[in-house]
Amino acid sequence: MNDGTPIRPARNVELGASGEEFQNLHEFIRKARARLNQNAWDYIVGASETETTMRRNRMALDEIAFRPRVLRNVAEVDPSTEVFGRRLRLPVMIAPVGALEIFDPNSGAAVARGAGQFGAAHMLSSVSEPGLEATAKAAPGALRIYQLYVRGDDAFVEDVVSRTIENGYAAFCLTVDTAHYSRRERDIAKRYVRESRIRATGGDFQKGLEWRTVKLIKDKYKIPLVIKGIATAEDAAIALDHGVDWVYVSNHGGRQLDHGRGAMHVLPEIVDAVAGRAKIMVDGSFCRGTDIVKAIASGADLVGIGRLQCWALAAAGEAGIVRMLELLEDELIRCLGLLGVTSLAELNKSYLHAAMATNPPSVFSAFPLLDIEPYRY
Repeated sequence: MNDGTPIRPARNVELGASGEEFQNLHEFIRKARARLNQNAWDYIVGASETETTMRRNRMALDEIAFRPRVLRNVAEVDPSTEVFGRRLRLPVMIAPVGALEIFDPNSGAAVARGAGQFGAAHMLSSVSEPGLEATAKAAPGALRIYQLYVRGDDAFVEDVVSRTIENGYAAFCLTVDTAHYSRRERDIAKRYVRESRIRATGGDFQKGLEWRTVKLIKDKYKIPLVIKGIATAEDAAIALDHGVDWVYVSNHGGRQLDHGRGAMHVLPEIVDAVAGRAKIMVDGSFCRGTDIVKAIASGADLVGIGRLQCWALAAAGEAGIVRMLELLEDELIRCLGLLGVTSLAELNKSYLHAAMATNPPSVFSAFPLLDIEPYRY
């Protein structure tokens, strides 16, 4: 992706015929489970309190069926998109996840390199190693976005935004749904606290975060601004009033507020409120190519991949990230072709239909061939 034009390699015509280790996405999960201890595993699969919001993320996706069109020439299907002046192979952003170092020692640098090698966007969490500068150095050609948890005053925020710009990030993201750290009961039941949580300081600054900080960033800096954690049309409208460039629909993968709505239940009202005045990102249990198509058809511009990123990283490091994206691309291309479209631009709500979910929602419900033995707390 160094010149901004990703190259799509030839794909196997016959599925299952290659010598690749990973040929289904659930195979990453199986290998990750074998490699990770229970604490690291729970960090991926867990959520807050009853884990209802996490399950609703999957339910919201599974409650959408397709309305395919036929007898259209779909011999050539192009799933690429253009954002931030760059052409990506997929409308995918590797979403910000903290503490990636518990899955692979190369942490965020490995993910950024993998995303850049494939041709996807990458958003680095401010609480993931190796940090802003080192990740930029590790993946200079990748489309990189930096995400911040506010842990200091205005000068702290200004310093981070300035460093983000200096290190060639395409955008800056402010996360706004973590005013209070949630009760993650899988960890509490084991009396486990990550070292990074013990060392964390400055939480009161996140609790006190207000729209004035958004205004500060927009008034002083030219970098595109993303607000992550928007869950209502009302807040999307306020974001637009502050000149926000990207509205990021997210409930933190169900890891913050319990009993929230699924991301795909929220997305339509955000799309209506934004009405084309800003771009839209969304995440929340997106695990398959069909999930990505549903989001784009509903009006999103980029789809964040969270948990699946962690499973791929834990299973095979940087190479796992690349292979995971290749499999998502294969699924997406086939989905588009079977819907009767040749590009993302042709998608709209006419290809979607409300339906009843067939799989009980869970963190694994996108992978019905997978059977993971539950841990007893």
